[in-house]
Amino acid sequence: MKYYHAKKLNNTSFANAVNKVTEALKTEGFGILTEINVQATMKKKLDKDMPPYLILGACNPSFAYEALQAEDKIGAMLPCNVVVQQLDNQTVEVAAVDPVASMQAVENESLAGIATEVQDKLKNVINAL
Repeated sequence: MKYYHAKKLNNTSFANAVNKVTEALKTEGFGILTEINVQATMKKKLDKDMPPYLILGACNPSFAYEALQAEDKIGAMLPCNVVVQQLDNQTVEVAAVDPVASMQAVENESLAGIATEVQDKLKNVINAL
């Protein structure tokens, strides 16, 4: 099973892709809790160069609350990560975690419905790009 949903965006800048993703996430009720600039971290910590790569920690508070009520350790799997990465000069790829795939590791049937709803919303984000 694939653990993510992705889409390649052609003829767009990295910054524009990040803006589009952020807006699409807002439309589906998600906010950004964290931004991890992997490119900058690898340069600073390892002196390694790599293309732009950003991990957005997206959260829909209603679903997060519901999941935490069903499984108090589920916070180890939150927020939902969305990756924006520069593939080449003309292409940026956006990939979102598939919560249904990741929740299969948790043996709690009450999370299945929540995971499916979040999966649908994240698919909507990817499809909207």
